Amino acid sequence: MARLSERLNRLSPSATLVMSQKSSEMRAQGIDVINLSVGEPDFNTPDAIKKCAQKAIDDNYSKYSPVPGYADLRQAITAKLKRENGLDYTINEIQVANGAKQCVCNAVMALADEGDEVIIPAPYWVSYPQMVKLAGATPVIVETGFDQNFKLTPQQLAQAITPKTRMLILCSPSNPTGSVYSKDELKALAEVVLRHEDLFVVSDEIYEHINYTGHHESIAQFEGMRERTIVINGVSKAYAMTGWRIGFMAAPEWIVKGCNKLQGQYTSGPCSVSQKAAEAAYTLPQDCVEEMRQAFERRRDLIVQLTKDIPGLEVNVPEGAFYVFPKCSSYYGKSHNGITINNSSDLALYLLENAHVATVGGDAFGAPDCFRMSYATSDDNIREALRRIKASLEQLK
Repeated sequence: MARLSERLNRLSPSATLVMSQKSSEMRAQGIDVINLSVGEPDFNTPDAIKKCAQKAIDDNYSKYSPVPGYADLRQAITAKLKRENGLDYTINEIQVANGAKQCVCNAVMALADEGDEVIIPAPYWVSYPQMVKLAGATPVIVETGFDQNFKLTPQQLAQAITPKTRMLILCSPSNPTGSVYSKDELKALAEVVLRHEDLFVVSDEIYEHINYTGHHESIAQFEGMRERTIVINGVSKAYAMTGWRIGFMAAPEWIVKGCNKLQGQYTSGPCSVSQKAAEAAYTLPQDCVEEMRQAFERRRDLIVQLTKDIPGLEVNVPEGAFYVFPKCSSYYGKSHNGITINNSSDLALYLLENAHVATVGGDAFGAPDCFRMSYATSDDNIREALRRIKASLEQLK
């Protein structure tokens, strides 16, 4: 009998990739679709980084790399963590993988067992609960509301912890909301974590540099938390290197050793040339990072203003990343041309088919009253997309 494993049957496909695929199919048919569904900078990788990758090819970096990544790259990462985050790690406490996504999955698979619970604040990145399910553990979803700016409170965390709790997955700046935890907010969460032995935090900091608060804060900085935190980061967002597929984790050596054992069995070391490009990203002048951050901040201000001008949508001002996450539930129950909007997935599909704008329904992020728009696109695309969305929503009665 042809059948897939129960492990796979437990998983859901990525809603962001599904919407991106649908928009690509419509474009292939000649339809002018503006894609606000994908979490990918629209900038090109900086030339200085590309030149280092070209040199790596000429220097014959074409062999298998060590499972945890080249020592030179791991050294560059430790220097970055010290310089920018005030965190001290050795290279044996660093693992490099095929994107930050693999690092998160490595951490979950290495620490979570059957019967364990993993706390995930909602809204969440679509892959977190699926990774937990893949490990055989149970995702415990804690809803954080629009009114609390989509951030987990210490009280909520304390109430969610049980004897089975193994891990908290935290993302700041956040995908999908753009919310950023302050130093005081992280300290308060850390105090709760430290009251529970063997409770770890996976701190996804991939949007660290797309931050409008002035300074990124990591939960690993507090006394006692370095031993309890797996810091996840990478080059994809800050350096416009999504396709290079390089991420890293910084964690206690025993965790990294376990993740190396895992990675050694199912991917081995990441791409050799990409690692040399990542090393350049962390060691060359950082002007490109600030230039892109300023562009994203300008776009943030533009899309928030245009979204606020649409009746029926409520939007918080995101402090980081490149997403807005408006509340859209006022449109539920309304119809146009025989199509009724029952939830945020319906709304996203309606906007794709009616306005030719790709977004992602909040259902996939554990927030059914909202939908996600990425502003990692040009100012002109943002203006035209929001004009189309406003016109389409006005047709719903």
